[in-house]
Amino acid sequence: MMPGSAAPAGGAGMFVPAATAGTVLCCMCGVAMQPNPANMCARCLRARVDITEGVPRHAAVVYCPDCSSYLQPPRSWLRATPESPELMQILLRRINRPLARLRVSLSGAEFVFSEPHSKRLRLKLRLRREVLHGIVLEQTHPVEFVVHDRLCDSCSRAQANPDQWVAVVQLRQHVPHRRTFLYLEQLLLKHGQASLAIRVAAAPGGLDFFFGSRSHAARLVDFLATVAPIQTQTAKQLVSHDTKSSVYNYKYTFSVEICPICREDLIALSPQASRDMGGLGPLVLCVKVTNAIALLDPLTLRVHHLEEKKYRVYNFKAALTSKQLVEYIVLDIEQESPEISIDGSRYQLAYAQVARVSDFGKNDNIFTVRTHLGHLLNPGDHALGYDLYGANLNDDDMDTAMTRYSLPEVVLVKKSYEKRPRTRRWKLKRLPIEEDAGNKAKGDEEKRLDEYEAFLKDIEQDGGLRFDINLYKDEDYRSEMASTVGDDVPTVPLEELIEDLTLGGDEEDEEDEAAAGNTQSGMVE
Repeated sequence: MMPGSAAPAGGAGMFVPAATAGTVLCCMCGVAMQPNPANMCARCLRARVDITEGVPRHAAVVYCPDCSSYLQPPRSWLRATPESPELMQILLRRINRPLARLRVSLSGAEFVFSEPHSKRLRLKLRLRREVLHGIVLEQTHPVEFVVHDRLCDSCSRAQANPDQWVAVVQLRQHVPHRRTFLYLEQLLLKHGQASLAIRVAAAPGGLDFFFGSRSHAARLVDFLATVAPIQTQTAKQLVSHDTKSSVYNYKYTFSVEICPICREDLIALSPQASRDMGGLGPLVLCVKVTNAIALLDPLTLRVHHLEEKKYRVYNFKAALTSKQLVEYIVLDIEQESPEISIDGSRYQLAYAQVARVSDFGKNDNIFTVRTHLGHLLNPGDHALGYDLYGANLNDDDMDTAMTRYSLPEVVLVKKSYEKRPRTRRWKLKRLPIEEDAGNKAKGDEEKRLDEYEAFLKDIEQDGGLRFDINLYKDEDYRSEMASTVGDDVPTVPLEELIEDLTLGGDEEDEEDEAAAGNTQSGMVE
């Protein structure tokens, strides 16, 4: 068979000629090419037809340097990080109308590197358009955006006068500690709910969030209602009134009060509340606080979720709080029932013999109690609990429960671990809270540090608490600085930590720019 000839058809004994694509000569340059309606090759077609004609090569964008947001005409501001999809969307909207008018479609776009201090943003677009009887031509097109700095409305008011706020959210909780606010601070940082606040100020019993818009304050109140049992009251005050245009300017105040029940509080239910909850209690522990309060009966492992509206009906208080926990040592323990899981937490009923650590060498008081921590405690362990045997209680519901029921002498709350160093491989971010030095009492700073350390220990021991907040790797952590601790001391797994994004300082940027400039000057001759 001759080379280039086709194979004979099976059974027919005939040769089928090979199909070859026909070529024509370009009418402009005479190069062989595939036939098309224009009779021109791609090079000649691009030289004579410019699909980017009329597409702008320069545009402007307005940027607020204080809050890192860009103006989206006419009046909205959107936050976007450098070379992010959000910033790409903002820039493409600036040139979308000319592209639609010229009937040019956008097939791709990407950022082109520009110096951070050049006030320029560069894009490389891939445009597509139909030309000359159905031929589709694609071409790249650079666009340069000039960045104009201008403060947005909220930032301009804050720069002119920090007190020019429109709405304030006064968050309060009447408890002797700040554990709830430390937890809410991490929730606000994770969900970005306090990012629109002009400033955050500390106040007796809580925090004040100042906003430049009433809608921003209302958004924060709606978020707080989903994560905590709160009661809200609103008020407004007339600031100014224009009689000609009938324009009224108000200052709005949202008073938000958080339920005074916190995690690990011991509560004595009234007879009416106990009956309404199906015979729960009368002694219950608060094990979780979200938009509802989770109450656990440590003697029966029954859990009841009480909503904020129902709580306002009973309006009970905590008989004993976490500040009154006493350390015990476990002498013996005997499991009574198998381990169960309720709302993601594990419990196991057991009988334990405990003694106060402070009684060692003084007396032989031993207490036999029923506890829900049978899956955690072993002989020799330490536990924290409430001492009903020697406590001085000032609660009417507790007095009623003592006369009607045989209450335990000790209620164990959680396992206690040996003291560990303050150095950790992780860290938390904090809100920029303004403190008034004139209102600080003596020893208040040390008290806050102790409460923050206790909050960090709760994060290490409670996996459910870590699920709701963001933990970041501490780059300054050194393993040799930390002393050795027991194997049973809870720690945060490394896979739960998030890399903290830190931007280099101005000096480092200037050094990098100088080095890059020297390199480029050495290349050009």
